[in-house]
Amino acid sequence: MAGRIEARLVELGIVLPKAGAPLANYVPFVRSANLLFIAGQICQWEGERRFVGKLGGGLTLEQGVEAARLCGLNILAQAKAALAGDLDRVRRCVKLGGFVNSAPDFADQPKIINGCSDLMVAVFGDAGRHARTAVGCTLPFDVAVEIDAVFEVE
Repeated sequence: MAGRIEARLVELGIVLPKAGAPLANYVPFVRSANLLFIAGQICQWEGERRFVGKLGGGLTLEQGVEAARLCGLNILAQAKAALAGDLDRVRRCVKLGGFVNSAPDFADQPKIINGCSDLMVAVFGDAGRHARTAVGCTLPFDVAVEIDAVFEVE
């Protein structure tokens, strides 16, 4: 029987990708006591990079928001893998760290990371509200967005 969060994903029409393997020398998640740290997830689906390029330098605000949402789906997939398939063990989303591949004059990073923030609230309700960082930078593989996360879990 599906849990509460799995039912919510179905209700929202959300399908999670498979949890991706690390792209360098790190692990995709670490659990320490009741905190689950998810390594930075990029905007890819099943290993295929999407939304490659800079915000304000070819990619639109709407594409950036969608890229951040895709990072959020990958975060949820990693959390599900870390919690033996049971997202009901998530007590709250504590923090998101958002990184936006930005052209020098692009200043709407917070609007971009809302794509992930909105997803967490849609899935977890009030427990999805979190502290957050949204910064502009240059990202590996020229992907548009990378986001890491911290969850409180049981």
